[in-house]
Amino acid sequence: MKSFTLAILIALSGTVFAQSSNMKPGLWEIKQISHVVDGRDVTAQTAAARAKMQQAMANMSPAQREQMQAMMNRQGASVGGGGMRICISPAMAARDKPVLNSEGHCEPTKISRSGNKTRFEINCTNHGITTVGKGENTVVGDIVTNHMDLTTTDARGSHHTVSESQMKYLGSDCQGIKPADQLAK
Repeated sequence: MKSFTLAILIALSGTVFAQSSNMKPGLWEIKQISHVVDGRDVTAQTAAARAKMQQAMANMSPAQREQMQAMMNRQGASVGGGGMRICISPAMAARDKPVLNSEGHCEPTKISRSGNKTRFEINCTNHGITTVGKGENTVVGDIVTNHMDLTTTDARGSHHTVSESQMKYLGSDCQGIKPADQLAK
């Protein structure tokens, strides 16, 4: 069951979450708008995987569902009605730069801001994977729209990903989900 959960979370978290300095600490829901990998639109497959996981959880006994949700919360995510939910800690919200991974190993190389938009570039290597690309975040109230254009290279080759997602602030209570910056600890 644990490997199934992790596989689904990886599929659902195809978007590297990013933020602007307007990010609030608390629970956020990430909704995938589009996800294209190597020129192939996988948005529908990602949505289908999320729906399949929600159906599988609905078919579980209450005890199994509670156990699965607790395990997902410890992994730093939960699948909600509109997408994947993550917790942003006060320390993450206080950062004045995009969060590109929970371990903090991938810092933006360039950041520019204009009004409600933050643009950034990234070029880093983490765990043998090199990621190069750019992103843009637009903040409107409690909604952050993220657009990412990334190329990742590892021992198996290179992959180009273009994705767009929206993050919606749900409130200060993370509902038991471990903050993203504490996952590596």
